[in-house]
Amino acid sequence: MVEGLVPAGAIVVDVLSKDNYEQWSALVKNYLLAQDLWDVVEATAEPPVPEEADQFIGRKKTAAALHAIQISCGPDAFSVIKEISSSKIAWDILAQTFKPQRWRSVQSANSSNNPDENNDLRRFFAAVKIGDWEETNNILRGNPNALRARSSTGETALHIATKLGDENMVEKLVDLMTAEDLEIQDFGWTALHLAARLSLKMVECMVVKNRNLLGMVEESHGLTPILFAAKNDLWDIVHYLYPLTPIEDLMPENGPYGAGLVCFCFYAKQFDIALDLLQRCPRLAITKGPMGESPIFVLADIPSVFPSGKPLKFWQRWIYDCIHIQPPAIPDVSVNVQNPEIELGSQRNISFSGLLQGLSSTLHNLLGINHICEMKLIHDRTLYILDHMLNKAVKDVDIQEREDGLVYEAVFQAVRRGIIEFVIRLCKIDPDVLWRNNSMGRNIFHYSIECRQEKVYSLIYGVRQRNLIATFSDAFGNDMLHLAGMLSPTEKLDRISGAALQMQRERQWFKEVKSTVVLPSGVRAFNKEGKRPHELFTQNHKKLKEEGEKWMKDAATSCTVVGALTITIMFAAAFTVPGGNNGVTGFPIFLHKKMFMVFIVSDAISLFSSITSVLMFLGILTSRYAEDDFLKSLPTKMIIGLSTLLISIATMMVAFCSALFLMLHERLQIVIPIIFLASIPVALFIGMQFPLLVEIFISTYGGGIFDKKVKRWI
Repeated sequence: MVEGLVPAGAIVVDVLSKDNYEQWSALVKNYLLAQDLWDVVEATAEPPVPEEADQFIGRKKTAAALHAIQISCGPDAFSVIKEISSSKIAWDILAQTFKPQRWRSVQSANSSNNPDENNDLRRFFAAVKIGDWEETNNILRGNPNALRARSSTGETALHIATKLGDENMVEKLVDLMTAEDLEIQDFGWTALHLAARLSLKMVECMVVKNRNLLGMVEESHGLTPILFAAKNDLWDIVHYLYPLTPIEDLMPENGPYGAGLVCFCFYAKQFDIALDLLQRCPRLAITKGPMGESPIFVLADIPSVFPSGKPLKFWQRWIYDCIHIQPPAIPDVSVNVQNPEIELGSQRNISFSGLLQGLSSTLHNLLGINHICEMKLIHDRTLYILDHMLNKAVKDVDIQEREDGLVYEAVFQAVRRGIIEFVIRLCKIDPDVLWRNNSMGRNIFHYSIECRQEKVYSLIYGVRQRNLIATFSDAFGNDMLHLAGMLSPTEKLDRISGAALQMQRERQWFKEVKSTVVLPSGVRAFNKEGKRPHELFTQNHKKLKEEGEKWMKDAATSCTVVGALTITIMFAAAFTVPGGNNGVTGFPIFLHKKMFMVFIVSDAISLFSSITSVLMFLGILTSRYAEDDFLKSLPTKMIIGLSTLLISIATMMVAFCSALFLMLHERLQIVIPIIFLASIPVALFIGMQFPLLVEIFISTYGGGIFDKKVKRWI
């Protein structure tokens, strides 16, 4: 691109020959989207408008071209032409000031002393752009060399038609071209590189003509056509090109292209080609691709393809465990996750046990069984591929080759993503991974604390050298407890509702690390900044603690108001019973009605529960808000307060409905709809507050986020 200019994003006017008004006016009415700034040059030539044409069209074209030039300029370029009112003059000034030498060479190569030939080329490229094959073919009959000529932007007609996605034009141009013509490059781009990002039909017609195109590399990105298709998620093109691509072109010794293809397959969960390549050459697993990533590193960056990356509900876990998938045949594995119906319908790969066998396909869809089947199929294939890479590629190479293949970076990436399957399998292949440090001097358990990956940290309970590992410090003198005193990553905190629960989770981490792996002397350890773990925790969580306190007080204040109103209403309702009192005895008139007893009992429950709720929330408002209070004291008060407030509101509605029934029991057509409406506020309150109540209860009294029952695994 031109220095000082930015790509044009405007609609510009293209121009045809001077004497072809019909085509020119049609093109004016159908503006072409500018590909880059150099397309503007065609919009600024401004041929004279035929006398019979509407002069407004000419003015509109000129203004559009000038506007396109202006909005395409950066500050430096715009300052040169800001006073210019003619698009032609503006373009000439910019061309003289900023145009690179390489574009001049392109134009000089295409220039001719014959004005008619230059005019034919202009008409030729314009006809290609609008998809006019009749005009294109007429020009080619008189000038066959136009197929190899370049436009002002350096593109051939095939490049232009391919960019525009004109399959019909591309197919006809390819028929007229030789195999060598297809290898013409536009600054490193062949037409096949462009087609691989767009259309299988265009790819097929080019590859049939010249298979050498498959091995040509685009200079700026360093990708072959099949890699462009994989990068753009066009797997129909990839599956077409893969059998045609010479396998030696994908081997590590011939470049990064095979490793790059495996990486793209992993990202798209297309395991058929990936596994086939890895079986042909296991070393691809630790070979860097064009993007600088090795397949084993990429796999460690995709948690969704591992069981630990997909948390399931209990009923989903039961279905998941009932599905059995047979391992793929090693000589020829073809797993097309893009079309799961084929794989899911094959009893050779998937079978169900128990009640699942008798369910119809409709129930499978309703219960989400097919989705769970697809998920387990992906997990099974991923673990199979991981084991294959570790046993065939990683196990038998030295440390330097593992470092070059990003194996150790991969395990830390797996820790950051919480992929315990990856960590366990790699540590079993190479137990020294337990002692490997990253750039900050932290091992995998240090890093799991830093990233707050409780599943990975829980693996320390199954390690023999747990106490020894716990004594190590990082490059800054921080031991495990110091790292627990640091603030969690933002993405981890955002998954927890409310600052108070976030503070609770942070304190749970600190307590867990302190109680399980840190020796008593370690609690008093200083890092290189002279800070103890407790001091570091207080310093890093000061703001979160204040936010947690504010969150608790705001919630307690709001709920206190609701509870106080409920107390007032229920207390008054107890002495103004429906139907009134007997004037002689003073007893309620409906005293012997069963529905009256429902009213009294629900009124009493609502009153007592609302009083309890208000007292709990007052306890929250008057708490000292120490760090340890966020562990159980404050959450317990919130649980009791929300629970009793929920009971209070529900029983208040019951009391209202029972009183209404007593008063209007002979008009049920009125009572029943009102009772139905009375359930709406209760349902709304439950829907909004009950999930929070459950979350607080689980985080406070649940099984905990750490699994202390991990079996010895290394």
